[in-house]
Amino acid sequence: MALADMRIETSRPDTPEAVREVVEWAVATETPLEVLGTGSKRAIGRPVAAGHVLDLSAVSGITLYEPEELVLSARAGTSLAEIRAALSEAGQELAFEPCDYSALLGGTPGEGTLGGLIAANLSGPRRIRSGAARDHALGIEAVSGRAEIFKSGGRVVKNVTGYDLARGLAGSWGTLAVLTAVTVKVLPVSEMAATLVLDGLSDAAAVKALSAALGSPADVSGAAHLPADTVAGLAGIDAPEGAVTAVRLEGFAASVRARLDALAALLKPFGRPRVLAEEPTGALWRGVRDCLAFAASSDTAVWRVSVAPSAGPELVAAIRSERELRAWYDWGGGLVWIETSAAGNAGAEAIRRAVADRGGGHATLIRAPEETRRTVAPFQPEAPGVAALSRRIKAQFDPSGVLNPNRMWTDH
Repeated sequence: MALADMRIETSRPDTPEAVREVVEWAVATETPLEVLGTGSKRAIGRPVAAGHVLDLSAVSGITLYEPEELVLSARAGTSLAEIRAALSEAGQELAFEPCDYSALLGGTPGEGTLGGLIAANLSGPRRIRSGAARDHALGIEAVSGRAEIFKSGGRVVKNVTGYDLARGLAGSWGTLAVLTAVTVKVLPVSEMAATLVLDGLSDAAAVKALSAALGSPADVSGAAHLPADTVAGLAGIDAPEGAVTAVRLEGFAASVRARLDALAALLKPFGRPRVLAEEPTGALWRGVRDCLAFAASSDTAVWRVSVAPSAGPELVAAIRSERELRAWYDWGGGLVWIETSAAGNAGAEAIRRAVADRGGGHATLIRAPEETRRTVAPFQPEAPGVAALSRRIKAQFDPSGVLNPNRMWTDH
């Protein structure tokens, strides 16, 4: 790639070396870069203060897939749709159940990329059993803000030694380095998935029921509660009493059936459990995974709040005393999704005060108009000590500050 070709509004390199050249040019010319794949999560975080786009969509393709070894490697710009299709042919999947916020953000389903998924560390309902996206990244190749290509990890878990940079870059949203390739572990799709449902529970009762399920030997892979005003947004879900409290079990068919019976007996004090059929089960957990309950609107603010599960209902009640909202719960109550008006500060003060009053947590603004995202910190403000550490890490990886400036924090 000639230098002149990089002096355009958007650079679209197709190899890691070409990516490095773009970053080298950006450092030399002090040109900030907005790093993106397909831009499916571009509306999360502050608008990036950059005049040049580094488009990674051409750095794509699956480079290695060994189903018998449960490992897949792909360039960072490879679409999740392509990866899911390849895994599906072999009866495998990404076990952390990556969420797709395209419907929530007004995009096209499946257009997100593997690099963007790891950079954002996005995990779905199965996180309670299988861990986060970062836990499934075995290795990465990336270009630092120093214009240096580096690799970390390998193709098996035991190859990860020293600093685990694959996990360290997860959740950095492209502010530390530009991912060019990722290796992930994959797992076989379960033979059977079934969902046990309790109808009509209050938020507090639902969280108690979910906690009982998660504390049992049932090996729960999904635990969510959708009040009546949110479950209505999920097509095809039967909710005769309004609210739905759902617990998913997966595995070999005989095991799932036995665990369903045991779990139904355990949850009887909370109501009469029923089992969802296979098709509604898939629809329900796709809706939970992708936050489809809030996808119909486009002009409201949507927050993703992580707190202690027992604090979730109190948190929602405290915020509701100050402003109108809709809310639902994932991860047994530990992940609370809140939709509220985007007016003013989109409820930032009320939400973060409620989080702090209940022992702390994280509140991330996932959807809001650009004007709101310019004035409200989308990511949870860091404590002074953590902020100082973040600045030191940023200085090591990207001393010139050319990678996604302003996206996460305004001061580094």
